[in-house]
Amino acid sequence: MSIGRLAFQNFRKSFHNYFSMILSLAFTVLILYNFVNLTFAETFQALGERNKEYIDIIIRVISFVLVCFMFFFIWYATNVFLTKRKKEIGIYVFMGLTNRKIGKLYMLETVLTGIVALVLGIGAGIVTTWLFQMILLRLSEIAIAISFRFTWQPIAITAAIYTPIYALFALKGYGNIVKSSVLEMISAARQNEYVKESGLLLFIKAALGSCILANGYALAIREDGYNVMGNLLLATVLVIVGTYLLFGGFLPILFQQLSKRKSFLYRKARTIWINNIVFRMKKNYRTYAMTCVLLTCSVTAIATAFAQKEKYDNMVNFRNHYTFQIISDRPELEAEVTALIAEDNDIVYHGCLPFFGMDGSHFSHGYSQGIMAFSDVERLAEDTGITFPYESLADDELIKVSYEMLMSFVTDEKEQTIEIDGRPFHQIDKTTAPYLGYFQESHGYYIVSDRVYAELLSQCQEEFLKQRQTGEAADIQTYTYNYKIAEAGNFEVSREKLNGLTYTTEDSYVGLVALDPDSGEIEWIKVEYSLCVFVFLVFVLASGSILFMRIYNDAFEEKERYAILKKMGISPRTLSRAAARELLAAYAMPFLLMTLSSWFSVHSLEKLVSKNLKTVNLVSIAIIFLFFAVFYWLSVLFYRKNAEIM
Repeated sequence: MSIGRLAFQNFRKSFHNYFSMILSLAFTVLILYNFVNLTFAETFQALGERNKEYIDIIIRVISFVLVCFMFFFIWYATNVFLTKRKKEIGIYVFMGLTNRKIGKLYMLETVLTGIVALVLGIGAGIVTTWLFQMILLRLSEIAIAISFRFTWQPIAITAAIYTPIYALFALKGYGNIVKSSVLEMISAARQNEYVKESGLLLFIKAALGSCILANGYALAIREDGYNVMGNLLLATVLVIVGTYLLFGGFLPILFQQLSKRKSFLYRKARTIWINNIVFRMKKNYRTYAMTCVLLTCSVTAIATAFAQKEKYDNMVNFRNHYTFQIISDRPELEAEVTALIAEDNDIVYHGCLPFFGMDGSHFSHGYSQGIMAFSDVERLAEDTGITFPYESLADDELIKVSYEMLMSFVTDEKEQTIEIDGRPFHQIDKTTAPYLGYFQESHGYYIVSDRVYAELLSQCQEEFLKQRQTGEAADIQTYTYNYKIAEAGNFEVSREKLNGLTYTTEDSYVGLVALDPDSGEIEWIKVEYSLCVFVFLVFVLASGSILFMRIYNDAFEEKERYAILKKMGISPRTLSRAAARELLAAYAMPFLLMTLSSWFSVHSLEKLVSKNLKTVNLVSIAIIFLFFAVFYWLSVLFYRKNAEIM
C-alpha cells in the first residue's frame, strides 16, 4: 500500500479525531475571508471616498491582527495534532517504515486536514458573506444597500495567507518526526509539554510571573501624560509574559500544595481529579495562558466598541450643535445675519462669542492658542443651551477648550501649569463643550478671567500696532456668530444667502462655515465599533475552541486511566462528577485571571477615551461566562464519550 493511500485511509477512519481541529481552523479561515472580502465589496462605497478609505484602513489593521492570531492558533493546533499522531504513526516503525516515510505519512494527513479546513472555511465564508455584511451594517446603524459580487481576490488572498502558515508548521512537524526516536514517538502522547521542573524553578517562575504581571497592571493604570502610549504597549507585553509565567509556575505550585493537604484532598472525591489537574497544569499551561490573553483582548475590544459608539454620538452632537457659523472681524453683524437666516428658517438658538489669537511664542508649550473671556463664554452657553459648570475663574486660573476626539494619548491634562508670557496659570479643567463648535477642531483655546482677557487683549493690540507702525486704533478680536436652525431640509436655502455675505479684503473679512446635519463625514467610526464587536466574538469563540480542542483530544488519552478506576470499583457516576470538576477548573482558571486582567485593561482604556466603561466590563464578563458555560457543557459531554466514562 502506498504512503498516499495509507494517509487517506488514516484520515478517513480517524476523521472524528480531527474534527475539533478542522472546525477550529475552518472558523479562523471563515472570519479572515469575510474581513478580506469587505475591502473588495462595493457596500461601503455609498458612504463616500473618504469613509471608504478609512474603513479599508481599519479592516486591514484588524485583518493583520487576525493573521497574527491565525499564526499562533495554527502553531498551537498543529502541535496538539502532532503530539496525538506521534504515538499512532510511530507504530509503523515496527512495520519497517523509516522516520522519513512516517514523516511523509504525517505530512499527507496534515495536508488533507488543512485542505479540508481551508475549503470548509472559504465555502462557509462565501455562504455567510451577505449575512456578515448585514449584521455589520445593522450594528453600525448604516442604511445602505448590501451589494454582493463574487470575486476571486478574497479567496486567493485568504488562501495565500493561510497556506504558507499551515505549510510552515506542517514541515516543522515533519522535521520533528524525522529527528524523533521510536521511544519518543510511542510515548509522545503521555509526555508533558515541557520537562518536569523542580519546585525551586516553579517558585522562581511563579514569583517572576507575579511581579511582571503586577508591573504590567501598574503601568496600565499609570497617569503619565504624553508617555501613556508607551506605558500601555509595555504593559501589554508584561501582562502577556506575566500570564504565561503565572500559569507555568504559580498555579502548578498551588495545586501541588492542595494535593498534599489531606483535609482538602480526601473530601468529595477530589483524589480522583486533583492530581490530574496538576498534570494538566504542567501539560496544558500554554493553552490556559493563551486563552486568558485572548479573553482579555476580547473584553478590551468590546469596551473599545462601546467607547467608540459613545464617542461617535458625542462627535455628531458636537459638530451639529451649530448649523451655521459666521466668523468676522466685524462686531456688528449679528442682527444682519439673524434676519437673513430667519427669512427661511426658524432659529432654535444663536449666540455671539469673541476671541483673539496669540502665537506660540507667548506660551510655555510653544503652540498658538485662542483666548476667550469667562463672562463671554458663560453668556454664550446660556444662549445656546450648553452646560457651563463653572462659577468663576481666578486671575491665575484657566480652562482648556478642546474638541471631542476618538482617543487621546494625553491622560492627565488637569492640574497643569501653563505659562503665558512667563506668567503661570493653573489649568483647572479641560472641556469639550462645543462653545465654538467647528472652530475648536482646528485650534486650541483657553478660557481666562475677564480681567486677564482684557490685559492680554490690550497687550496683543499694542504689539499689533507696533508691527503695523501706525497709531490707528486696532481691534484684533474675532467674532463668531453661531446659529442652529430647526429644519435641516432648508439648510441649502440659508447657506446660499449667507454665502452672499462672505468676502475677504486686506482690512476686513467675513467667512462662513455651514455644517450639513445630514453629512456622513465620520460614518467610518460606526463601522469601526461594529468591527470591534466582531473581534470580541471571534476571540471569545476562539478561546472556547482552544480549550474545547485541548480537552477533546485529552479525553482519548484518559481512556486507560478511567478503565482502571472502573475496575477498582469506582462508579461511572462518581467518575463523571470528578471529570466535570476537573474540566470546570480548566475553564475557571483562565476566566478568573481574565476577569482581573480585564479590569486593568478597561481602566487604561477609560483614560484614553475619558469614559466610564465599568458597566461594559461587567457585561462583557457576563457574556463570556455564558459562552464558556456552553463550551464547558459541550466539553463535558464529549469528554465523557471519548474517555468512555459512561
